[in-house]
Amino acid sequence: MKTKEKNIKHKDRKLTRRKFMSRSAAAAAALTIVPRSVLGDPTHPAPSEKLNIAGIGVGGQGGGDINAFRDENIVALCDVDERRAGGTFRRFPEARRYKDFRRMLDMEKDIDAVVVATPDHTHAVAAMEAIKRGKHVYVEKPMAKTVKEVRLLTEAAREAGVVTQMGNQGRAAETMRLLREFLEDSAIGEVREVEA
Repeated sequence: MKTKEKNIKHKDRKLTRRKFMSRSAAAAAALTIVPRSVLGDPTHPAPSEKLNIAGIGVGGQGGGDINAFRDENIVALCDVDERRAGGTFRRFPEARRYKDFRRMLDMEKDIDAVVVATPDHTHAVAAMEAIKRGKHVYVEKPMAKTVKEVRLLTEAAREAGVVTQMGNQGRAAETMRLLREFLEDSAIGEVREVEA
């Protein structure tokens, strides 16, 4: 039985939108994916306890996003600006480095999920290339520049059977969920004015 389970191919693992959303916390733009063994089921056991993560755009915000995955396998990092991404490259010296995300996605066949934190106007392009290759995607906001691009990404993700999430620190933060609970339970009384 164990031998048979070990031979299950990588593509047989399923990560549904519901499982992904219920098990991920994007607090402060950090996406946390639980170990594969938790996401799997008895008929599709995971071959390891860690996900293989790649980053596209790993300087600045992308560096923080990738660092949130530090307990997973950071297998590949892509950034066109080595100086800006240098800190992330140093934090993950075992990760292979790339300047072209398409080349990275073609070369790195074992990537499970991709974090996209490139300049805003390139989010949709990078996310689409990852989705086309069957990778789960966490993309920083904005997901795309047009409604048409968002619809194309949504359809591509559905067809590929992958899960996507767009980072939105304000909405995804644990503090916002707690604040909503306080307001709904009237724990802080009636809110009469809000300044921002």
